[in-house]
Amino acid sequence: MIPRASEEWKPWLAARLDEIKTSILFSTRLPFAGVAPVEGGDLARAIWALPLAGVVIAVIAAAVYALAHRAGLPPWPAAALTVAATLAVTGCLHEAGLADTVDGFGGGKTREQKLAIMREPRIGTYGVCALALSILLRTGALAELADTRWVVYALIAAHAAARATLPVFMFFMPPAPGDGLSYQAGRPAREQAATAAVLGIVILVGCLGFTPALLASILLVAVIALMARSTFVQIGGQTGDVLGALEQASEIVVLLVALR
Repeated sequence: MIPRASEEWKPWLAARLDEIKTSILFSTRLPFAGVAPVEGGDLARAIWALPLAGVVIAVIAAAVYALAHRAGLPPWPAAALTVAATLAVTGCLHEAGLADTVDGFGGGKTREQKLAIMREPRIGTYGVCALALSILLRTGALAELADTRWVVYALIAAHAAARATLPVFMFFMPPAPGDGLSYQAGRPAREQAATAAVLGIVILVGCLGFTPALLASILLVAVIALMARSTFVQIGGQTGDVLGALEQASEIVVLLVALR
């Protein structure tokens, strides 16, 4: 909430800027001099700003697409380089979560087995297939857009809205017992989850228009509900890996909507 007293706005703004920086530090591998690694408490305070971190990632990816397009590359190679740029900028943070989640859900029989597989550093057949599909779908969607302006809009909408789903999901789905960053962050406050959701919706409308944004929002709610149901049945609570899988699924949904 914005403070009423005018003399308080500067420290309030400084705190919000620190939270935005933390969200970018968590979501990317971009260097920030003199900044300590993100811990659970830091993420808990900054989680509302994840959609803004998504905008930063999207702008970098869009710059790569623009350069590839200007160099005369066809849509598919340009789109592949764009997706590769997002992998490099994020350090494959969410891709790793997707692979671990699919491996665990598909390969384990009990809750304990599933969580043990998800903690494994190695990737299995399920994870490889999930990653291949994710990269192919994202690359294909961007290649089909084949227009620099619409690619930029689609990237910003997808990366911002996908990360807006994470605080909402964490608000409704408690973390599974453990010691990961998601468990340390805990359940976000209602205000933080709502702020992230509003940011995601505003960016969707601004980039895609009202009707596609409405369709994307409905589909994202469905993705959140399906992921919540699956996660509860499989392991009884969310983990960082599950959040990565949710981000990937949400990003793909928005890119596919952008094709309409």
